[in-house]
Amino acid sequence: MAGVTIGAVTAVRINNGRAEAVLSIKKEVPIHKDCVATIATSGLIGSNYISLDLGSPASGIVAPGDTLRTHEVPDFNKIMSDLGELGADIKVAVGKIGAAFSDNPDGSPGLITNVNNLVNENRANLNSSIANLNEITEKIRAGDGTLAKLINDPAAYDQLLAAVTEIKNAATEAKGFIGETQTIIADVKSGRGAIGTLIYDEATAQNLKVAVKNISDITNKMNSDESSFGQLITNDNLVRDAKATLRKVDRAMDGFSDSGPITAVGVVASGLF
Repeated sequence: MAGVTIGAVTAVRINNGRAEAVLSIKKEVPIHKDCVATIATSGLIGSNYISLDLGSPASGIVAPGDTLRTHEVPDFNKIMSDLGELGADIKVAVGKIGAAFSDNPDGSPGLITNVNNLVNENRANLNSSIANLNEITEKIRAGDGTLAKLINDPAAYDQLLAAVTEIKNAATEAKGFIGETQTIIADVKSGRGAIGTLIYDEATAQNLKVAVKNISDITNKMNSDESSFGQLITNDNLVRDAKATLRKVDRAMDGFSDSGPITAVGVVASGLF
């Protein structure tokens, strides 16, 4: 217990298909009822012994002949057997990987051969690509080109950041505008507002049709020679007569302003006739 020898195993027996170990423990060492016994090994290939944990005093003290709980631990021989099986599986896996990289039994090239052929066939292109990458990185390091300025010039970076911020703000405003537009469309579809009422309310639509028809009738009558307004617009004689009458009225008013109260009526009459 806790690395200290407190007793010994006096007997090992089979009881109802289970192995039991009889322990002889020093009287001065209290063994608590919730103590758990485990078979441990001293070293990798050392002898086995039974290890007891301390338990808790609140559980009480075991009496002679009581049974302790046990905890099963992996058997060393079982572990070694599993390791042997794992080694065999690894060997098979490595063999399969080797076979996949090697040429096939039918003579067709394997993975390594295919990769090697691919590299050889495209060696010139690969060298050109590497050279281009080297040239690009050199220009970036020297500060040539837009990307280099963006990386090396703080002002260009700040301008790009400001542009991105403006784009984000514009996107936010556009999102709000779209939301408002969707709200307006929803109101129109539900018949709310002037436009919604005009489009979806049958009574309003009918009234609008009547109003449009009335306006059309009025304009038709105004354009017709049969109406007074139409005569006034299209009849030249009527226009001339109206002008002559207005001139007479104007002369009569001039005479009225020059005459006294007694002769005012006569002046007006003579001015008109």
